[in-house]
Amino acid sequence: MRINADEYAVRYVLWPKLKPVLDQYPDITLELTTDYSLADIVSERFDAGVRLGGMIAADMIALPITGPMRMVVVASPGYLQKYGAPETPQQLTDHRCINLRLPTHGGLYAWEFSDNGREFQVKVNGPLIMNSVIQILDATLAGAGLAQVPDGLVRDHIQQGELVEVLARWSEPFPGYHLYYANRRQQTAAFRVVLEALRS
Repeated sequence: MRINADEYAVRYVLWPKLKPVLDQYPDITLELTTDYSLADIVSERFDAGVRLGGMIAADMIALPITGPMRMVVVASPGYLQKYGAPETPQQLTDHRCINLRLPTHGGLYAWEFSDNGREFQVKVNGPLIMNSVIQILDATLAGAGLAQVPDGLVRDHIQQGELVEVLARWSEPFPGYHLYYANRRQQTAAFRVVLEALRS
């Protein structure tokens, strides 16, 4: 079974739930493809994809596999001691921010915020541009700058004091990850096993 998802979803959502499937069902073969390009899963012959809830085409069947998520802005204590903390999202333009390159848009990810349900974006600049949230996490831990990443990626680092969240007021929850697939897709036994594991 082939599943297309972004790096965070593969590592932190899919793999923990699907490893037991491989142990229990040795005849099932999983291909997890990591990609930020919002691939067309039908034309590229994936059985399913995983995306955030608001990014799925209306003609797909979509099932939630995580709860709501937040994108949070974090920095190391050392960075904040040296440069201070932004007090509003607009002040990020005066800071060293670590950008994510998105292949689909051919550009940089604009940081997203919300204020009482009103969404807005801030384009940031900084010393690093990367195409991996794991690389961005490593650079943030090393004090290279501020980053906006999924809350689940940094929760433990915040609790351990390795990172500090800033601008929390503007980081409101949004629909989490969904497994999606074409509504005309035939569900094999392997597909049903994987679907059940991801929804548990």
